[in-house]
Amino acid sequence: MSAAAPTADADAAVPAKKSKKKLIIIVAAALLVVLIGGGAAMFLMKKKAHDTDGAEEDAPVAEHAAAKRDPKHPPTFVPLDPFVVNLSDKESDRYAQIGITLEVEDPKFAEEMKTYMPAIRNGILMILAHKSSRELLERSGKEKLAGQVQREAARTMGIAIEEPNDADEGEDTPKKNPKAKKKATVVDNPIHRVHFSNFIIQ
Repeated sequence: MSAAAPTADADAAVPAKKSKKKLIIIVAAALLVVLIGGGAAMFLMKKKAHDTDGAEEDAPVAEHAAAKRDPKHPPTFVPLDPFVVNLSDKESDRYAQIGITLEVEDPKFAEEMKTYMPAIRNGILMILAHKSSRELLERSGKEKLAGQVQREAARTMGIAIEEPNDADEGEDTPKKNPKAKKKATVVDNPIHRVHFSNFIIQ
């Protein structure tokens, strides 16, 4: 009887060791799950905070873009009667029919322009008469014409506008006296843009 007692004690110790190992494995697994869950939660919280910051940063840009366009002060347009003019082509008779609308600073300036309209139209006709169909058929030629019309209309009203480089303008623009240019005070052009409503060359 006394010999069997140690065997019973050894059998009782083996399950105790196994249960401790199981407990350690379960605790380690639970700890691992908690760490993974916590890491995922931290990651999601950081991502959400970053998205919120991004939205806050974008908001002022959207407000700024909306602030540029003021519905209380829409652009003012001055449509001119269509121009029909013979072009400077030497090999054949060609003419252009061009509709021009000027976008100006404000309604007050638009009203002021009306008193100068005969002189403005004359200046634009003189520019058009020196153009060839080849020039006007190109996009760059149309853009160049728009710049010349914009400056000529302002100059006719006594507004000094800075000349672009001669290379950009070519020979169509009359040369100004450099001394006279230095005396004039250059100001921003109240004629903001030139829009073509129609552009036909025949």
